[in-house]
Amino acid sequence: MLYDEDKDNAISQIGKIDNPFYLHFIAANYNWNNGFDVPKVLLENKSCDLGTGLLMFHNADGYRMLESPEEVSASTLEEWKDFLLKLYHKLQHLEFKSQYISFDPELTKIQKFKLKIGNPDIPDILMNKSPTQPRVGVSSHYLSINTRTFSINSIPSLVK
Repeated sequence: MLYDEDKDNAISQIGKIDNPFYLHFIAANYNWNNGFDVPKVLLENKSCDLGTGLLMFHNADGYRMLESPEEVSASTLEEWKDFLLKLYHKLQHLEFKSQYISFDPELTKIQKFKLKIGNPDIPDILMNKSPTQPRVGVSSHYLSINTRTFSINSIPSLVK
């Protein structure tokens, strides 16, 4: 689906996915040079997980927004700026249906310290490993996708 030559078909299929882990896999392997159509559909999908949102924020160069919000606001890259602002808002207000996938942006203590010095109001959710809410009766497993590790706390069909 990520390499589907018919972009409209791929976007249509992604919009119908109701499995947060499949959406995360697509986001983790997406080529950001292909624009924001697919990330927008992922973000608008009701099954998009908080961990996937955090992954997309950092893969879309959200660190630059944390480092210099003025630079992002002044950017002429309207599509990028609009995507980051919408995603920032959703992350800040935890507007995601689930928190089954944990994503760690892997910022060092020094990076976090410098960000907080520059902007003490940065929400911790944007700098730290995303929290998860495991489902009762489902054990936690780990998958490695695209050199990132996230925990699976749901979807019994994926947990064997």
